Amino acid sequence: MSPYSQPVAPHIELECINCHTRLPLDRNLSGCPQCGEVILEARYDLGRFHVADWLAAIQRRQPDLWRYREVLPITDSAHIVSMGEGGTPLIKSTALAASLGLKHLYIKDERQGPTASFKDRQATVAISALHEMGVNELVVASTGNVAIAYAAYCARAGIKLWAFFPSLTPGEKMREAALYGAEVIKITGTYDQTKELAARFARSKGIFLDRGIKSVAAIEAMKTMAYEIAEQLGYELEDGKRWRSPDWFLQAVSGGMGPIGVGKGFQEMKRFGLVSKLPAIGAVQAVGCAPMVEAFERGQRIATPVEHPSTIITALATGNPGRAYELLMDYVRQNGGHFTSVTDEEAFKTSLLLARTEGISVEPATAVTFVGLIRMVREGIIKPDDVVVINCSGHTVSVEKQILGDHWQQTVDLPDTPDYAPPLPEEGLLSALEQVESQIHRIMVVEDNTDAARLIQRILQSRGSYEVYLAHNGAEGVQAIRELKPDLVITDLMMPDMDGFKMIDLLKADPRTATIPIVVVTAKDLTVKERARLSGQINLLLQKGSFIDEEFVQSLVNKLHS
Repeated sequence: MSPYSQPVAPHIELECINCHTRLPLDRNLSGCPQCGEVILEARYDLGRFHVADWLAAIQRRQPDLWRYREVLPITDSAHIVSMGEGGTPLIKSTALAASLGLKHLYIKDERQGPTASFKDRQATVAISALHEMGVNELVVASTGNVAIAYAAYCARAGIKLWAFFPSLTPGEKMREAALYGAEVIKITGTYDQTKELAARFARSKGIFLDRGIKSVAAIEAMKTMAYEIAEQLGYELEDGKRWRSPDWFLQAVSGGMGPIGVGKGFQEMKRFGLVSKLPAIGAVQAVGCAPMVEAFERGQRIATPVEHPSTIITALATGNPGRAYELLMDYVRQNGGHFTSVTDEEAFKTSLLLARTEGISVEPATAVTFVGLIRMVREGIIKPDDVVVINCSGHTVSVEKQILGDHWQQTVDLPDTPDYAPPLPEEGLLSALEQVESQIHRIMVVEDNTDAARLIQRILQSRGSYEVYLAHNGAEGVQAIRELKPDLVITDLMMPDMDGFKMIDLLKADPRTATIPIVVVTAKDLTVKERARLSGQINLLLQKGSFIDEEFVQSLVNKLHS
């Protein structure tokens, strides 16, 4: 018996996003019969619900995504196929936030679903809807996570699954889908070609085809992230009637379904009066397959397909985003947002960085989002006071060894890669320090932000070559530096009691400490007078938020060698 024993029975219709024709929910609909538009969105009538009563009812339900079942495309809860998906934690970042100078960075940890990715949301809603419609056989094309999630939920629902994969999909992911009983078909070709062959197979056999972005259930599933994020951020006012929206939601995109669903969720909540504003959306792609980013930079609403994706991150290798980009672009134009691309190299390095600083292990397709965050902070698109939520969409699991050991080394040649971007600064800083290891042994970090100070300390000490000491204000720093005589000082400027300016003046006036190299890391926009005051006193000035910058590392190396 389903744990969701009470019938849902909401009033559900489908609406054409082009001509706005309303249609009944029907498994046989492949588009709008009036205009031919392929994307139909679910619409719900909550007029019979009192918002306060509904919010109170939600609080009494178990913490999974089906707590919002009145706004999901199921009419009878007996058909829900669930394994406790959703309800994932919203973790406040400490180390990464401190290094970027962000005050409100949250990680929506979607790795904690039953099959370790945010595609579990899509699977539970899609398979539940299909189960209710009487579908007993299904075709899906996937680069990994969707097929794994669908296979698990199909096994639970008794639905036969045909899973089509492009050949570059890691073998572990295909084997996991097969473990759940899916019929695995490996295609020698791109992901777009794989989707085309899956569609042909479904038509020839008369089997239901999951259409990805065109699937009502998929978009509806992803919007539950928006509901959870708003609820987890708390109430905007003390009256307990309206949740809080973040300023930004960031996610790596291939087909674009995740942020489209999240955007719909916030739009829906705004219509219901549950939130007062919509977040900007940050969409991140891999440089080797970035049709959305290229179109955005050209100011185009329609993306030109990438015929031969060159990224080795197969989960992001959708060369033709189709209508998905148009929907995202419309949202960004109306509500704010940005598209950016990052290299495969940056993604792999960031996977290691996150594991070693935040204790979060992610697959490269997820790490792409974090690199995009770093870039948007460095470019000033995301501000220090913004509330930012990042979709941590998939776990490293066992595939990373294969990707790193095989594809990574065979296809990445850094000196000859025109789109190569410098490695992240924490990695680069360590590399730089290793080059002058004979000169640097002791490092003093003077920083009143405990998280930022400990982050630098952990990164440096992870190599075991440096003695790193911390001081939390200028006066404490001066005393410690005089006693320890470190080989390098890294300091903030804005600190209580004695600030960094005064501390530097005292160090340079003292013959015992005058020659110690000093690197200043600050979030403050310095005035002309302040810059002049530091001139000749320090070896390098670095703005917080650009801490991840190879120019900083090279400058540091050059200064320490000179």
